[in-house]
Amino acid sequence: MTDDNIDPVAIVTGAAGDIGAAIVARLSATHKVAAIDLDADALSAAVARLGVSGSKVTSIRCDLTKPDELARAADEAADLGPVNILVNNAGAARALSLHAMTMDTLSHDLSLNLEAALNCFKSFEKPLVESGSGNVVNIASVNGLSAFGHPAYSAAKAGLIHATKAIAVEYGKYGLRANAVAPGTVKTQAWKAREAANPGVFDEALSWYPFKLLPEPEDIAAAVAFLVSPAARCITGACLPVDSGLTAGSTALPRTFTQSADFDGS
Repeated sequence: MTDDNIDPVAIVTGAAGDIGAAIVARLSATHKVAAIDLDADALSAAVARLGVSGSKVTSIRCDLTKPDELARAADEAADLGPVNILVNNAGAARALSLHAMTMDTLSHDLSLNLEAALNCFKSFEKPLVESGSGNVVNIASVNGLSAFGHPAYSAAKAGLIHATKAIAVEYGKYGLRANAVAPGTVKTQAWKAREAANPGVFDEALSWYPFKLLPEPEDIAAAVAFLVSPAARCITGACLPVDSGLTAGSTALPRTFTQSADFDGS
């Protein structure tokens, strides 16, 4: 168990991105946070924007796909105190379709989105187990639940959801819980870049969502904060979509199948 007089440590990967930074901000209220990212400059800027105390957030540059760098980052984080939360948030997609996929893009998407997350868990396995109340939250995607393009990334995220269940089953006896969060279309820089190319992209995306509101990074952070809190003490092995109902279904098909105007969009 952790010493009550020592602030526990939360590890957040991909911390320079919009979702990662929101998770860092949320967890820094209760934890020291080791904010890990490949881009040192972007990470420093993200942490500076948070405006949190320097003692609460420590920036660690790391390429999670390189074992030696991951080992170094784990050592640096261990120096901060007892680790009891790991949020595997780092991720990116290269191949837009199977037609466009190459061996290189497949390898990249699997390595970053699945292998790195599992290797990160193994790197922090010991302190998470020793805490007696460890929490792992893997940021998956709705892409891991259905076909929305980016097939290699999607396959990796589906694997990450399964890996989450495997951790929950095998490590539950140590008091460790593991859950996944599956965001839908979140208004991050990646999507804003698409908006620059297609100003109507958010309206197009929103047409598929039953609940006409796209998630913000803070919504993903709120889901993470809930899953690691005592309020979720009996929730493990679950995947929580934060997707405004996207994976529940669209009104288009029931409108066609029933011919009922009740399914017409607003």
